[in-house]
Amino acid sequence: MSRLPPSRRSDYPVFEALALRWDDNDIYGHLNNTVHYRLTDTAVNQWLLRAGLLDLHHSEHLNMVVETGCRFHAEAGFPDRVTAGLRVDHIGGSSVRWQIGLFRNDDDSAFADLSFTNVRAGRISRRPEPLPESHRVALSALMKKG
Repeated sequence: MSRLPPSRRSDYPVFEALALRWDDNDIYGHLNNTVHYRLTDTAVNQWLLRAGLLDLHHSEHLNMVVETGCRFHAEAGFPDRVTAGLRVDHIGGSSVRWQIGLFRNDDDSAFADLSFTNVRAGRISRRPEPLPESHRVALSALMKKG
């Protein structure tokens, strides 16, 4: 468990509801550590799809994950309800660094805090490409104020 304090719901401007499954639990009765990353990937992509920044089947671009990290604070597991708080910490030329807090049920403190960096790349070339201004505007709305 991390020594840094967990994030709070107030640290995030937007939330995504996520569903846990029975087989997300490991032999110890809590979420397997790999599930935290799956939940994070799902939350970010749900938001990108809803914001119109991702087209899974027709886009000439994709978002490649180039770095992740996780700090565990507490246990969670099926049948808990999980909500992911999302914020953007940095927007680069072709990259976005996300911070994600995973919250169990109605808890105000995250049971896990994750970081997640995407790079926009050509679907065929797999080489970085600049973020369009429309993406920058939408992503800027998720940056922490103050």
